[in-house]
Amino acid sequence: MSEQLNRTEELDVQQTAAQSDDKNIYRSFNYVGTKETIAYLFNDWSNAFNINGYSQRFIWDVVKIDFSIAAIVNLFTGAWDIINDTFISAIVDNTRTRIGKFRPYLVMFQIPMTIIGLLYWFIPYFFPNSAATYMPKLIFYYVFSVLTETANTFTGVAKSGYMSTITPNPNERVHLITLAELLTGYMGEDMPRYIFGFMYDMVTTGRWKVSMRSIFMGAGVTTALISSAFTFWFFIVSKERVPQSIEKPSVKEGFKAIVTNYPVLLMCLSEFLQGFGVGTSQDNYWIDVFGANSMINTLKALVSGISGPVGSISYAFVSPLRKRFSSKFLWVGSDMYGDMVTLGFFLLGITNNNYLKLKPMLAGYGVTEFLSKLLFGVNKVINADLWNEAMDYCEWKHGYRMEATTGVAKGLVIKLQGVFMGSINNFVMKKVGYVQGLKIGTQDVRTKKWLFYLSTVVPLVTSALGIVPKMLWPISKKKRAQMYYELSERRNKMITDYMDTVTADAVTDEG
Repeated sequence: MSEQLNRTEELDVQQTAAQSDDKNIYRSFNYVGTKETIAYLFNDWSNAFNINGYSQRFIWDVVKIDFSIAAIVNLFTGAWDIINDTFISAIVDNTRTRIGKFRPYLVMFQIPMTIIGLLYWFIPYFFPNSAATYMPKLIFYYVFSVLTETANTFTGVAKSGYMSTITPNPNERVHLITLAELLTGYMGEDMPRYIFGFMYDMVTTGRWKVSMRSIFMGAGVTTALISSAFTFWFFIVSKERVPQSIEKPSVKEGFKAIVTNYPVLLMCLSEFLQGFGVGTSQDNYWIDVFGANSMINTLKALVSGISGPVGSISYAFVSPLRKRFSSKFLWVGSDMYGDMVTLGFFLLGITNNNYLKLKPMLAGYGVTEFLSKLLFGVNKVINADLWNEAMDYCEWKHGYRMEATTGVAKGLVIKLQGVFMGSINNFVMKKVGYVQGLKIGTQDVRTKKWLFYLSTVVPLVTSALGIVPKMLWPISKKKRAQMYYELSERRNKMITDYMDTVTADAVTDEG
């Protein structure tokens, strides 16, 4: 009889959830206030406010670390990364403090991390005009990589989990992601890249009599300080609002969750298969094929500026598309669409050797930018929210959240692969004849051709299998509604039970 009643209650819950569809019980209640929302927007903006897109040029041509040695250093730092990830994630997941599970590490490490990170841009000053195989420089580079990797693990693990706990309302979470991605585009998050591109061209063409290491140091330090300030402000004013289980989960459970939590497993497999992509940044193609040319960067910035409003408008598609289609359809569809756009750019380039001709490639770049922006908003929001949805799924199925350990378990195989592929990419660059330190735009014709291939079709083909796990995403619209309905009931009960325990303890103490 009892079993029949339980089954009836379960059916009632499922029916209620199915009827509510995407309109779960959280829809009418928002948790994040205006000040915290503004801080969230500036934090999102600050994440892209950097010149990291030129980091390869910095290591190749300014610091000058030999490709073969860089590959070996990458192997050792990657191995250490895998080791420290395991125990650091366990520490984070077993943290329970008054201000939360993740915030202590984010607040405590932000300032020291910023200071350590600034040293990166001073390496050419520590070892000026040194050879690519100069041993003291290589030792410093290795030790610095290990230290920054360890500190980055604490903040990276904590931040990835933190973003899924600032609100238990999935609709508010998507709203925040959409608002951040939409508004930060207007706040100039790409500005450092365009400004630095102009500075880079002026120095390499000899129009500015300033050393390359000076502009890297100046831009790197400035963007790092501005970015860190806004990130730190967000950590100070924001809160964790998704309750954690009182019982602390074990490391074993975290690694087990990557298999038992099917969505996480699929995301891991997708990233793993995509991780076999071999290639290089498209910025390297533009720099090494067409040389340092301010006009090129100006035209590219103009094209991006024209297509920018299209990207902004694309955010308006997010809500209706999420109502009409499942996350799986949007995830797979946006992936295939992006591949087709890249393939089109590649086909243009190999036709009549257009990849060596500036005008047709700039025109192709403009069309590519416009087409990419059509689904820009959907891509940004869906990809950001799927991991949060997977964490909620873990809590729904297993009764606990292990954002840190599960995230590390997910990233463990990816990092092992990344260490291997990072070394492969370094060796590939050497194999295609890339010569470090050459004057910009003077690489061999064969090397230029391979730079175009490595920035377009090669990564497209070598990472193609990553789409297969996406097709198996298990959370349908109805299951998603049921999941959030049951999670809300469970969380409310957890808070009620905790308050009852606190009240009972207080009464006992008074007695």
